[in-house]
Amino acid sequence: MTDAFYLPLGAGRFAAPEHTGGPWDPRLQHAGPPSALLARAIEQEPTSWPGIVTRLSIDILGPVPVAELTLRTTVLRSGRSVELLSAELEGDGRTAIRATAWRIRLAELALPELPAAHDELLTAPVPPFPDHAAVLPEGWTGGYLNAMEWRQASGDWATPGPATLWGRMRFPLVPGEEPTGLQRVMAIADSGNGASNVLPMGGWFFINPDLTVHLAAQPAGEWICLDAQTRVDPNGFGLASSRLFDRTRLVGLGAQSLYIGPR
Repeated sequence: MTDAFYLPLGAGRFAAPEHTGGPWDPRLQHAGPPSALLARAIEQEPTSWPGIVTRLSIDILGPVPVAELTLRTTVLRSGRSVELLSAELEGDGRTAIRATAWRIRLAELALPELPAAHDELLTAPVPPFPDHAAVLPEGWTGGYLNAMEWRQASGDWATPGPATLWGRMRFPLVPGEEPTGLQRVMAIADSGNGASNVLPMGGWFFINPDLTVHLAAQPAGEWICLDAQTRVDPNGFGLASSRLFDRTRLVGLGAQSLYIGPR
């Protein structure tokens, strides 16, 4: 068993070990690890000024195989203060997943006094951090779920409804490299619709073709909290929304569009 989510093969190629496998089919990846790998590629794309990725959008174009993948990055719009970048992973001869991101120049600003409630949403209290590991419900297995350490702060994966859980990567994204805060966020953010599902999993599907994360602060530490809820519409779609925390503060907001239907 490997000790990383991906093994670099050179020339933009990566092997995807069993840690990336999703709960539905071990031959297909959970979208969390490839989203983190795309975030890494975008963060490492050279720039002439210090910057931070503030928004990362993932489009899942098809199943991501647990196999060799080819990674490509592109600067879509360069600039002196803001730039738009793209990265994509190809597997089995097709582009399986693509990311676009805005990167903004870092600055040190002497801000004036701000209104007391200017960031009321973003000063939400950090959820409690349980001292025991979460127990995954029966049938929820797979490389990715086992490669993450989980702690349930509220809700229950086996019971439909909103849920709050902490997650930590048990392995680095690539060998010998500490994941960045953004990479840790993207590794867990795609779990929002699963953690907060509201429909019986045996009779319904709720597939997300996308994931968008906006950062509100730079994430720090190994643990990221996902505070998620799902709304479904009888017209066959829905929205899973999440607040993302590190151990000290809210660091981002996530959203997933959902395609819903009976199995």
